[in-house]
Amino acid sequence: MPTLKRKAELEEEDEALDQPRKLPAFGASRPNRTLQPSRTAPNLAKAGSSVPKPLTKPRAPNLTRSGMTRGTSAPPTSRPPPARTTTRSVSGRGPASSVEDRRFNQLQTQLSSIESARAADAARLAQDMEAERAKVAELQENHAALSRELAAARNHELNQRRELVHASDEIEGLKKKHAREVMDLEMDMKQRERQNRELTEDLRLCRGDLDRERETVSALKSTLALQSTAHLTLTTQNKLLEAQVEAHAKMVAELTLKLEEAERVAEERRIEVREGEIVRRKLHNMVQELKGNIRVFCRVRPVLPSDSDEEANMAFPDKREHKEIVLSSSSESAMGQERKEVYNFGFDKVFEPSASQAEVFEEISQLAQSCTDGYNVCIFAYGQTGSGKSFTMEGGPTEETAGMIPRAVDQYNETINDLLGAHDFDKKKHEIKHDPKTGATRVTDINVVPLHSASQVRSLLGVAQKRRSVAATMMNERSSRSHSVFTLRIRGVCGAEQCEGSLNLVDLAGSERLNVSFANGAEKERVRETQAINKSLSALGDVIAALGEKGAAGVGAEGKHIPYRNSKLTYLLQNSLSGNSKTLMFLNLSPLAAHLNESLTSLRFATKVNNTTIGTAKKQARSSS
Repeated sequence: MPTLKRKAELEEEDEALDQPRKLPAFGASRPNRTLQPSRTAPNLAKAGSSVPKPLTKPRAPNLTRSGMTRGTSAPPTSRPPPARTTTRSVSGRGPASSVEDRRFNQLQTQLSSIESARAADAARLAQDMEAERAKVAELQENHAALSRELAAARNHELNQRRELVHASDEIEGLKKKHAREVMDLEMDMKQRERQNRELTEDLRLCRGDLDRERETVSALKSTLALQSTAHLTLTTQNKLLEAQVEAHAKMVAELTLKLEEAERVAEERRIEVREGEIVRRKLHNMVQELKGNIRVFCRVRPVLPSDSDEEANMAFPDKREHKEIVLSSSSESAMGQERKEVYNFGFDKVFEPSASQAEVFEEISQLAQSCTDGYNVCIFAYGQTGSGKSFTMEGGPTEETAGMIPRAVDQYNETINDLLGAHDFDKKKHEIKHDPKTGATRVTDINVVPLHSASQVRSLLGVAQKRRSVAATMMNERSSRSHSVFTLRIRGVCGAEQCEGSLNLVDLAGSERLNVSFANGAEKERVRETQAINKSLSALGDVIAALGEKGAAGVGAEGKHIPYRNSKLTYLLQNSLSGNSKTLMFLNLSPLAAHLNESLTSLRFATKVNNTTIGTAKKQARSSS
């Protein structure tokens, strides 16, 4: 195929041949210019060829008779004298006039000869012109013929060039095709050679595998002969073992029946033990109610990952009843001798650090259930900061760690705040009112929310927990700085009898020494809080002591004054401590050796509470009219 450049050149040559050829003008239109050969006729004869030279243009004679005047064809003559004007006169001078006449005649003769020569030249010039015109016409015809031949030659050359370009392109394409075919054949040959090598290698491997398989078959035949003999032996042994298995199966069936019987008996024993434990708890509760004492449970929290102090030496010797706890400490005397001290304490129940929330709730379930029978129940947690009171009463976020239902009324710095009310802490004044007839306790201007499900209780606890006063001390990163009281009132009707019971769940603030908690009172606000907390707990101790003295004096003796009004905490718990309620104290202890002194103080106070008699609880029931 011709390229783009060659196509453009061929198109330009075609356009040049199609244009009409321009020829020079001739004839009468160009009288003053001699004929010259055409520049566009390259095949015409050059100068000096058979074409005659152009003729000279004749000129008219100069009548002024200058010295340079000569005839066109006549030879040069001598310069005639200048003409003079003569006049004829009739005189006697005859010879002079004849001379003039001769000169005049000569001039006329010369003029006539000149004119005749001129006419001859003109005729000859006309003949030459006609001959030249005939030659020009012939030359034009020759030029046209040569132009046609040239155009035909150029067209033929252009066609030849096109055919040459087409042939060149075709040859180039054939060369490329041939090169591709050669390359494909070479690649195909290389691929066939590679396949041949691979097949040769595969053949070699197959032959090796075949040799190995033949050896394997030979070995297997030998092994098969041996296995056949062994199979006969094993068949005999298998029959013997099957007989033994049948015998063992019969034995297992008999043992399974015996095991099921033993499990049934064990389950009956467990049910009896569980029922006996329930009866024991009921009898124990009955004995405690008849004695009128405040029941005390002790719980030791586990060591937390954040605790860096050494663990205290605590022991729980009563593995059956779980009612004892023993603390040991060692110190050096003034003589440098090691002195060991052992402290034994006994309570209604002692929970080890491994005890779960479910185990704790199981022990107090009978007591908490009493509120549905019309009794007032009070359960309060006591202990130093960081001993796990809030966890025991409130619990964690999961179902497994859920604790006692905490508070709806919060006491902070001897001020009562409603945690379910509006955000008006320390603005609204709340007062405690006791009804001597019904033994009920009320706090004025607080929100009372009816509850229909446990989820509502959890949502209320979440609202109250966010509004409770919490701060960090040197003993606990997150310490409750207030007493939390949750009161659940339950009303029931059974026939003609109406019962109304209340469940008071109290989470006391942590008891702590001022110099330990705040580094000798470095923070004034925390110091004021600690003083208020210790004051209310001290008032609680005074009330417990007064109740103990009153119980020791006897039932018939005059009652001693009980200082309930020394603190709003004791005044709020007056009915729970005065004998109109079933009261349980949860003593929480820290397992760390650094808190051993505070733990001993709490244990001694709990022992005093456990020995205090407050009287038998009364059922809050009245007949419906």
